[in-house]
Amino acid sequence: MLFDFDGTLGDSIELIVASTRHALSTVVGIEVDDRAARAWIGRPLREVLEEQHPERAEEILAAYLEWNLAHHDELIREVPGVPELLDALHAAGVRTAVVSSKRIETVRLGLDVLGLSGRLPDVVGQEDTTVHKPGPDPLLLAASRMGVDPSECVYVGDAVVDVAAARAAQMAAVAVTWGAGTPEDLRAAGADELVDDVPALARVLGVALPG
Repeated sequence: MLFDFDGTLGDSIELIVASTRHALSTVVGIEVDDRAARAWIGRPLREVLEEQHPERAEEILAAYLEWNLAHHDELIREVPGVPELLDALHAAGVRTAVVSSKRIETVRLGLDVLGLSGRLPDVVGQEDTTVHKPGPDPLLLAASRMGVDPSECVYVGDAVVDVAAARAAQMAAVAVTWGAGTPEDLRAAGADELVDDVPALARVLGVALPG
């Protein structure tokens, strides 16, 4: 089982949106609404900024990272039931890993704050591939490291690019609705399953939560 981090394992959407709005407002004087900021989630921020604001991308990215790190521990939230889900998967003998477009250091910081590091030691991050989601490369790398065929993997994510990456990698795509993507967009992207909470995700993944 492969998991995205932001908006999937951790409730970091408020943090990301606020960081994006702060950086764009501070550096280029642009106000963006939440939907626009959410639409960028799932891809490396540098790629998006180089497309949208090529002449100021580095400056915006620096402002984003400074604000994001300063407010990280304050704004990131646990997704209820995720620790129990991971424990149930491990008890069933299922291997797990994180595949994110964020830098590995930042993913590990989030895992530490949420108490998930011990449950998810294996992380594929931005530095590991040159092609990122919606391309399949990060997911295929994770499968290769685990020594399994991609067709035996499930990728769980919250964004349209997560679904697209899973389909490109020939993996099953499970989309959660508590993150960045809308149910309509996730369904249109071709998610195999759409779930609204962790208990529903556990059922789809074939494990039972305690209690």
